[in-house]
Amino acid sequence: MSIGIAVIGLLAFQLQHRVTNPKSPAPEPGAETQLIPSLVEGVHSAKEWNQKRRPEIEGLWKKILGQPSTQQYFGDIRKARILDTQEKEHYTRIMLELPMETGFYQPHLLLLPKGQGKGPFPAVVCWTSTTPDYTAPEQWWGEWLASHGYVVLTSWSFIRNYRDGTSYKNGVSEKLYERFGHWLPMGKMVHDAQREAEFLRSRKEVDAKRLGFMGFSLSAKAAVYVAAFAKEYKAVVALDPHIAVNGSTNWFAPWYLDWLHPFNGVTTLDLLNPDKARPGFEHDHHELMALTAPRAFLLIGGSTKQDNAGDSDDLQSWGYVNRAKEVYKLLGVPERLEFIPTDDGHHANGPNIDPAWRNFLERWLK
Repeated sequence: MSIGIAVIGLLAFQLQHRVTNPKSPAPEPGAETQLIPSLVEGVHSAKEWNQKRRPEIEGLWKKILGQPSTQQYFGDIRKARILDTQEKEHYTRIMLELPMETGFYQPHLLLLPKGQGKGPFPAVVCWTSTTPDYTAPEQWWGEWLASHGYVVLTSWSFIRNYRDGTSYKNGVSEKLYERFGHWLPMGKMVHDAQREAEFLRSRKEVDAKRLGFMGFSLSAKAAVYVAAFAKEYKAVVALDPHIAVNGSTNWFAPWYLDWLHPFNGVTTLDLLNPDKARPGFEHDHHELMALTAPRAFLLIGGSTKQDNAGDSDDLQSWGYVNRAKEVYKLLGVPERLEFIPTDDGHHANGPNIDPAWRNFLERWLK
């Protein structure tokens, strides 16, 4: 990281990310004048964080996400349906479907290293973004990973393709609530990632203690929550999620956090922003990065501008990273939280993006 960017990062610590999305249901004028709340104020030790402050924060976010009202729709994830197998130069490519729910099979690609020893290998779950299909991560990251000794499982978020043909375009959240009650789509994404981890752990080729998750855009949003709540994953990469919960992207959408949907008379927005008189939210995604500690988390941004970078994490994301870093420092592992802003734009790959995720996964999974 250059000295210039580091200095700007410290300055951005003083800023609450501005709301630049006119569609946000909570414009919050004046938010930029407020400090992002510290998570370690009044916390004097790692023990105090783990036993008191962390459970409080985790409890709030679990209340926001909800949980499935029944487990009856979750069967044996190991009962995959194999559709096709191809041999590539450095890996075997298996197209399969996994039973994510009873009667609902979701397509995946499984890439197994070939000619690189017997393993077991580290494994990475790679999800696609909003527009390409579930095979896109093979080209973005999977081919390189599988050719360098990683098992790879690619897929997409269920909001792309759910039961009865629903998606984010036509009521996927209501279809979820119909079966499971108060369980936000983002909570379901975490659960799906945990199911995929369970499947990978059942494979003899996989080292169950070395699992990673990575996603871009839509799936980078999922990665933020997977990092915080799916402890099966040792290292997580979120590539341009736009970390600020009320920034210029659409965390408020029904297919993510569904801010305005009331559950027992309380909305997600009520829980994120309990003090309506104070500009800026009391609860934001620096809390989720902090919940990830001491496991490794990498945030990659597509912009080195200081504001209004559209869907990209820009230099204003430093504020959230710096607050979460306070927790990592308290736990003695500051090197496990990284933020790498680039000028590569909102893309899954780039000349600065690719070395970032490769070096990170090599460090924490290899």
